[in-house]
Amino acid sequence: MPAGLPVAKLVAGALLLALGLLFADGDPVRLALAGLAAAGLLGWALRDLIAPVRLTLDDSGVTVVRGFAGRRHLPWSAIEAITVDRRPRLGLTTETLEIDAGESLHLFGRYDLDAPPAEVATTLRAARRAADA
Repeated sequence: MPAGLPVAKLVAGALLLALGLLFADGDPVRLALAGLAAAGLLGWALRDLIAPVRLTLDDSGVTVVRGFAGRRHLPWSAIEAITVDRRPRLGLTTETLEIDAGESLHLFGRYDLDAPPAEVATTLRAARRAADA
């Protein structure tokens, strides 16, 4: 994950709160909305700082982030599919790495992986083939 992304989220949260205070004119609803938006961005930034590594690979499988900052190890036998979902939107194509573990589906974007999802999927498939051999 780019190092500046959590900082940008913190700055955006502070700006939202400052703008909310500036334009609220004593209106408690506007203050509350600005506070909630700032708190949401703060929580999102804290998640990036507390658990920056979202996916790790070893010989026995992958470890994914579960919840806010927990971890869950998925052995290769539990992983049913590793795919990349590509969707065009607003003139851009987004890619999402999908790890299907039967009862759970784990999704990772480029910023979660700090690499293109297609490259990570290729690496995961190669590691899975090597573990099966």
